[in-house]
Amino acid sequence: MEEQGIKIAAADGTWIVRAGNSIIGKSKNALKLEEEGYDPVIYFPAGDIGLSHLAASPTVYKCPQKGIAHHYCVQTQHEMLEDVAWSYSGSIEPLAHIQGHVAFHPDKVEVAQI
Repeated sequence: MEEQGIKIAAADGTWIVRAGNSIIGKSKNALKLEEEGYDPVIYFPAGDIGLSHLAASPTVYKCPQKGIAHHYCVQTQHEMLEDVAWSYSGSIEPLAHIQGHVAFHPDKVEVAQI
């Protein structure tokens, strides 16, 4: 699916997200979002993430194309990673496919295909 310069497709294979020494998510049902001018982003179904690892952040961002992004922090064994993940609520059609999914900043945690 492609809309407004944004392409969303199934991410091939199995994907993990690791914060510190812990794998906090693993999915065979991830989505890959490609947006012109940005690196691709992997979105994990919320059910494939250990949501107990996420704490709501006060950070909220409104994207005119994707909707409202609520951010999350992750506590590792050694530190709190601020605003490391985000999820869109009220995603704007036709990009609503990412609603109910969580994405992570790859410069703050490891997001990898295994």
